Amino acid sequence: MTKITQRLGGTTTVLALCAGLAFSAQASADDLAAGKKLAFSRTKGNCLACHQIEGGDQMGNIGPPLIGMKARFPDRAKLRAQIWDSTVANPNSIMPPMGRHRILSEKEIDLVTDFIHSL
Repeated sequence: MTKITQRLGGTTTVLALCAGLAFSAQASADDLAAGKKLAFSRTKGNCLACHQIEGGDQMGNIGPPLIGMKARFPDRAKLRAQIWDSTVANPNSIMPPMGRHRILSEKEIDLVTDFIHSL
């Protein structure tokens, strides 16, 4: 096998692995439902206290409406970091640092992130 063929074969393998990871990284319907429940919970995520989210009741207007989130945060990791501690990107943010203050567990942050990113 020539070096070019070997490289192309390796590249194909890497692309296939990346496609598999991207597919497995998509949230299931159950995860989205669990994330929505946390985001709408007044005792956990409480996103509705400050944000407007479609389907929510008694929504706040302090934070931006959570719509078009994939366009606003194409990189899901940046959205997760924002939820984990918004003061890193904006020191003047009044959003509670959900991860740093342990308001939500790491798993709960992942679930909320998946739900918010789906909006």
